[in-house]
Amino acid sequence: MHDTADRSKPKIIAVANQKGGVGKTTTAINLASALAELGRQVLVVDLDPQGNASTGLGIMPEDRKATTYDLLLDDFPLNDIICRTQSAGLYLVPSTTDLSSADIELISNEKRSHLLHDALRQPEMERFGFEFILIDCPPSLNLLTVNAMVAAHSIMVPLQSEFFALEGLSQLMLTIREVRQSANPILRIEGVVLTMYDARNNLSQQVESDARDNLGDLVFNTVIPRNVRVSEAPSFAMPVLNYDTGSKGAAAYRALAREFLSKHQTMTAA
Repeated sequence: MHDTADRSKPKIIAVANQKGGVGKTTTAINLASALAELGRQVLVVDLDPQGNASTGLGIMPEDRKATTYDLLLDDFPLNDIICRTQSAGLYLVPSTTDLSSADIELISNEKRSHLLHDALRQPEMERFGFEFILIDCPPSLNLLTVNAMVAAHSIMVPLQSEFFALEGLSQLMLTIREVRQSANPILRIEGVVLTMYDARNNLSQQVESDARDNLGDLVFNTVIPRNVRVSEAPSFAMPVLNYDTGSKGAAAYRALAREFLSKHQTMTAA
């Protein structure tokens, strides 16, 4: 059932944190954008009913003809669901508020936890040639997030540099452990990304120190700074790499993409 041995298959990474406002969607769209900029074929699956990743990649609500809801619950052709974005090599399965009812509809489905897993592994997906699929999860531990964890090879966790940040990880880690035991034994932690980092702030430095002490190599070396350009970019419906390509935020996400790829190349070689 699991296909990690086939290196031609895309690597599926769920970007998840049950706490809102930690830079989850920002990380999903900008890491994806940076990977595409490096020549990789990347798909973002917007699994959040708020649809912020869709807007942030320039796909307006009126242009979302078929969505993640259709990917999960309707038999729509992938060609009708997957959208091109403004960035070469970067594609999107958009989301709308229709997805907010999916939790209720999933409960009665006997395959409710595996719908996304199966949708992303259908034979038609192969012709797109994606190397990476990033799933932007909702900011809660609901059935949609469980679907993402069952579908994914790994979880990337954005961690805001603020007080009590580490305490908020405990429930997420428990959920990952439960999914590993029940539905996806190969699921692992891709890494923890420190976001909204202010090097001048003692609290940011303390959170970084605590995270590295507790989580070790799971914490990416790259940290994402608190940067006004990163905050502004979504209101212009584009990743920060397009909005202000020379900004510190854009540079940080490019560095994260390089570190991410370096980890994957090391794993492949091993």
